[in-house]
Amino acid sequence: MKVERHSKIIQLINQYDIETQEDLAARLNESGFRVTQATVSRDIRELKLTKITKADGRSKYAVLQNDDQELGTKYIRVLKAAFVSMDMAQNILVIKTAPGMAMAAAAALDDMQWSEIVGCIAGDNTIMCVIRSADDALLVMDKLRKMLDSIP
Repeated sequence: MKVERHSKIIQLINQYDIETQEDLAARLNESGFRVTQATVSRDIRELKLTKITKADGRSKYAVLQNDDQELGTKYIRVLKAAFVSMDMAQNILVIKTAPGMAMAAAAALDDMQWSEIVGCIAGDNTIMCVIRSADDALLVMDKLRKMLDSIP
């Protein structure tokens, strides 16, 4: 059902100027998909939809057209801008960030889809990143250090 819904969302945003999550939910409901605003919000995030500005100054949803390398570079820049320090406790990696940056950095880590990372939880300036094992935590720390050093 999710695949069909995602396909319909892409079709709808290409066919109509959909400005809000409520507009999208209404179009989906008209198309036979019973959705809540929370489902639509999650679908927008999973599909990596973005808002673009139309000629009249209003905005609409569109499919984000980034290649993987460009997206990877953006994630690295977000992490580099946010990063303060990291430490591990068994299989949990604790990453300290600049104030207000933890959620963006955690989202970047999650979207990078590293197999060693189970998931991240973020506060204001701290990320708790659950890693599959203590050995994997060391590996992730090393990968992060190298990645952060790769961008000036």
